[in-house]
Amino acid sequence: MKGVVGKGLIILGIVGLLLVIFWVFPNLRRRTPQGNVSLATSVFTLPRIQQQDWVISGEQAKRLIEQGATVWDVRPKAKRLSVPTTQPVNWQVFSQSDAPYRGKLLRDRATLERKLQQLGVKQNHPVVVLGSPLTGWGESGRIVWMLRTLGHSQAYLVDGEFTQLTERRKGNKVTSVPKTGNFTIQFNPQWTINQEDFKAQWEAKEVIPLDTREPREFRGATPYGERRGGHVPGAVSLYYKTLLGDDGRLLPRAEIEQILAAKGITKNDTLVAYCTGGVRSAWVTAVLADLGYSVRNYPGSMWEWSASPASAYPLVRGNDG
Repeated sequence: MKGVVGKGLIILGIVGLLLVIFWVFPNLRRRTPQGNVSLATSVFTLPRIQQQDWVISGEQAKRLIEQGATVWDVRPKAKRLSVPTTQPVNWQVFSQSDAPYRGKLLRDRATLERKLQQLGVKQNHPVVVLGSPLTGWGESGRIVWMLRTLGHSQAYLVDGEFTQLTERRKGNKVTSVPKTGNFTIQFNPQWTINQEDFKAQWEAKEVIPLDTREPREFRGATPYGERRGGHVPGAVSLYYKTLLGDDGRLLPRAEIEQILAAKGITKNDTLVAYCTGGVRSAWVTAVLADLGYSVRNYPGSMWEWSASPASAYPLVRGNDG
C-alpha cells in the first residue's frame, strides 16, 4: 500500500512540476508560431518558391500579398490592385533624368535608398511587382531587376496579368501612406553591367549581346530617341514579347529554352541584354535569370551607346546577328 501511495505522490509531483513550467514559460504552450514571426521566414515555406526564383505565379503572389508582402504596381491606374500594402510605382523615379543616361539608376546612393524606404521597402520582406506584360514595356521586370541589383533578394515578378485578387482601385489615388521601410542598399553586380565593361567584354568575345527590342529597331529604326540606329555587331535579336503567350504569361520553360537554343544560346554562355533604355532588357534579364541563364542587363542601353562615338561604339544595320 505504501508503495502505491509513494508512486502516486511521485506522479502528482511530476504533473505539478509540468504545470508550473507551462505557467512560468507560457510560450511552451503555443504549438503554432507567434504573430511576430517574420514574413521572410514564411516566404520560404510556400511551395515552389525558392530564393533563386525571380518569377512567381499569380497564386503564389496572392499568398504573399495576403501575408502582408509589399506590393508595387506598375500598371495603369484602372488596373491597379487595391490593398493597403500596394503602391503605384514608376521606374523613372529611380533613374537619371538627363539624356542619354535615362536608363541608368540614380548616381546618388542615399537618394535612391531614401526613395525605396519611402515606398515601404524593408529588409528581408518580400516585394511583389505587378505589371502588364503584353501592353506594357516590361516595367515590372525593370523594378525587380533594380531591387535585386541593389541587394533585395526577395523581389518577385508576377507571371502574367495578376487577377487573383479582383478588387481594383478604379483609377483612384492611393489613400494609404506606406510605413517607411528600413532597406539598405547592398549593391550586387551579378545582374548588371556598365558601358565600359560591356564594351571590353564584347570586344574580347566573352559575352553575347542580346537585343531585346523590336525587329524594326534591330534593323535600324529609331522610334524611341536613339541618336543612331542599328544593333551592336554580333548581337542576337530576341524581342522580349517572343517569350510571352497570347494570354500574357510566359511560355513554358522548355519552349523558351528551345527558342534560345535555336539562336545558338546555351546556359554556358554569358549574355548581356540591352534595349533602348534598359527596361525591356531588364525584364528579359529577370526571366532568363529565373531560368538559370547567366545574364546581365545593360541599363544604359541604346540611349547611351548610340550617343557615344561611333568609332568606339559601333552599330550595324540589317538582319545579321
